[in-house]
Amino acid sequence: MNVETIIKQRTDWLYQAKVVEEDVIKIRRHLHQYPELSFQEEKTSDFVYQQLRSYGITDIQRNVGNGYGIVAKIHGHNEGPVIALRADMDALPITEETQLDFKSIHNGVMHACGHDAHTAMLLGVARIMNRFRFDFSGTIVFIFQNAEESQPGGAKSMIEDGALDDVDSIYGLHVVPEHCVGSVGYSLDYGSASSDTFEIKIQGRGGHGAKPHQSLDSVIIASEIITTLQSIVSRYIDPIHPAVLTFASVNAGGGVAINIIADQAVISGTVRTFSEEIRQVVKRKFHQMINAIANMHDSTANIFYRDGYPALLNTKELVERAIEQVQQTQLFDNIVEIGPMTGAAMIGEDFAYYLKEVPGAFLNIGVKGIDKEESYPLHHPKFELDEQGLLKGIEVYLTILMHQLGGVDI
Repeated sequence: MNVETIIKQRTDWLYQAKVVEEDVIKIRRHLHQYPELSFQEEKTSDFVYQQLRSYGITDIQRNVGNGYGIVAKIHGHNEGPVIALRADMDALPITEETQLDFKSIHNGVMHACGHDAHTAMLLGVARIMNRFRFDFSGTIVFIFQNAEESQPGGAKSMIEDGALDDVDSIYGLHVVPEHCVGSVGYSLDYGSASSDTFEIKIQGRGGHGAKPHQSLDSVIIASEIITTLQSIVSRYIDPIHPAVLTFASVNAGGGVAINIIADQAVISGTVRTFSEEIRQVVKRKFHQMINAIANMHDSTANIFYRDGYPALLNTKELVERAIEQVQQTQLFDNIVEIGPMTGAAMIGEDFAYYLKEVPGAFLNIGVKGIDKEESYPLHHPKFELDEQGLLKGIEVYLTILMHQLGGVDI
């Protein structure tokens, strides 16, 4: 295939992105209106399956992993690279507060993280690439993943069920409301942090507020634990290595009377790090300090520490190559590096499991309206996205596939 033919082929692929744009928006709106929580995405999975079948795709596996995951494959006319693309399908336990005509019909459930957009974009790519299946060499694996928002997540189990078998590299996108439509964000190394969670149950001895010497005050113990644990990040972690220890809730006493010393206190929160070494330092000091404080007060502290998703580490060479290819299209207004020191990078993302198995890249797509001065963040009940961003996401995926499966780098 000569260069002129490849240029025409790639122009055709990108043109088709605009052809399917309207249908992709309709799909996104349908998914947004009928969201389902992690491990409950049965109807969403059925919808995705029916869409794939309507495109003429027949190599489809259902119920992959620990839920309703789908793996679909499109085979080119010759053997070649095996490239995987992934979208997540689940929603969040949030009551939607937007005024959209297609707002969630399920009270307390909302696509506040953009997974409806991720799934819609990937369906658009699948539709286009099945049409051009005789124009490329290799195989495209489409992973529609369940339960990204709820640990243990769906990624690890889908991998164990063979989703990445024979895959050479994998790519994923996430919408970002802080960046305008036409923006692409990338990280050359860490794209998200490990996301561990904890719960500490402090057992003291309740009593009368006027006789503290006869009690073991769980509120005092909890306060000391919270204050002391703050020193882990500030005094035991090298300042150049990001780490976050956040206390999400503290519950003690019933609030019924002001003269009761609480018998029990419960603290919950999260730990975020990039480096696995730093992750283990935080975990070790966490246990040491809590046990020491509990012993000092003659009380007990039961620690429930759960290892969450690992840190997402991109493959630098593939990120650089993808960004260079995206720049060549001249379809994007702003391409910006998002380093590991940014707050957004400290969120958790189970795409990290895929990158532990095969090389790949996780990129961000801007979905803030160009005319908007500010937007609501992910996981907010008023989160909205500009649907013009869906086209840009499809164009990013198609650009990567062009270069990976086209045979000639231009």
